[in-house]
Amino acid sequence: MRFIQQSAKEWKDWPRNIKLFFLANVLYQIGTGMFGVLYNLYIKDLGYADSMNGTVVSVQSLATAMMFIPIGFLGDRGSRKKLLVLGALLSGAGLIYRAFLEAEAGLLGLAVFTGLFSSFFQVLAIPFLAENTVKSARMRIFSYHASLVLAAQVLGGMGGGFLADFIQLLGADQLASLKIVLMIGGMCTFAAFIPLLFTTETPRPEPDIPQPGTRTVNTLPSDARSDFKIIGQFAFAQLLIGLGSGLVVPYLNLYFTNRFSVSLSAVGILISLGQVMTIVSMLIGPVLVHRVGAVRAVVSFQILSLPFLLITGFTNVFGVAAVGFLFRQALMNAANPIQSSILVDRVPDHRRGIANSFTQTAFMLGWATMGPVQAMLVTKYGSYWGYATTFCITGCLYIASSLIYYRMFREKKE
Repeated sequence: MRFIQQSAKEWKDWPRNIKLFFLANVLYQIGTGMFGVLYNLYIKDLGYADSMNGTVVSVQSLATAMMFIPIGFLGDRGSRKKLLVLGALLSGAGLIYRAFLEAEAGLLGLAVFTGLFSSFFQVLAIPFLAENTVKSARMRIFSYHASLVLAAQVLGGMGGGFLADFIQLLGADQLASLKIVLMIGGMCTFAAFIPLLFTTETPRPEPDIPQPGTRTVNTLPSDARSDFKIIGQFAFAQLLIGLGSGLVVPYLNLYFTNRFSVSLSAVGILISLGQVMTIVSMLIGPVLVHRVGAVRAVVSFQILSLPFLLITGFTNVFGVAAVGFLFRQALMNAANPIQSSILVDRVPDHRRGIANSFTQTAFMLGWATMGPVQAMLVTKYGSYWGYATTFCITGCLYIASSLIYYRMFREKKE
């Protein structure tokens, strides 16, 4: 109750821009959450093979990754508000149109279109929140933001499924019900531009400009060389995490169904519970930061997740694997908003967009390149030792990332 009362009090004190952005982001994530759960069923009901779903996801992810760095540059040099409004409008319009397209060319073309513009929110959200929040409040704001994104996606996914079932009870067939729900999801994402219109532009501090005749190498805190060195360090740490996650996370549903022969609905419930656990852990994160510091909190969460990762990889008992998965999911993801806070604190405002885009690109490159490795290991060693091997490799990569992260960013004692 004290936590709820404190959160309600903080909500009243938050800047107006933060409240409006949170409202816009809830609408945006509810819409994309509906698509994330139902769009693959829509493609299947159209009569396409399962490979079509993989192709759509791949081209959309590739389009999103291609836009990370350009959007980071544009956000640092222009209006983040205008870019966010444009991203919501075009993403929503693309999703609405996708709810009715059935031809293969249309499915792939609109996947690329929405992938391009979905990168706007992914890259610009953290810099926008940072420039509208005082430094002392950033940790909690980032934690609330990450939790809200997950909660809205869960709400969109579950709500979309229930709504589709309800529409079918009214007499519509499954394909028609999916089209209606997907259209509603697209409209929610499209409506995200409305709260953003009422946000105000925040004046940004001018970057430090060295005077003629002064030394500039490694002397100014906002010097380009030192800024990009820090950005490169963050990107390298995220690349290692992406390589580890890419071996395990995208294939958790296959892991549970192959090793334990559980139903898809049970896997869906388990993954939803994992998201709920993550939301709780993200809200607890600032408490640990207050006690041990931000960098130690990140490393602590990541190291604590390792035993649960290995338990999940080696057990033959579904209940044990489920508990291990839930705690690994919660602990590993709890570090994400803390890392965002550390990043924006160590990078000047005029480079925060490109910093966020570089780290996300590094993570996605790691994530995307490990698919063939995972498939080769599982095919060669089978459903037990294949998955156990991938979980062990992921654990080693997590340990390496944590140690490197601590060495590069640990807080120096005064």
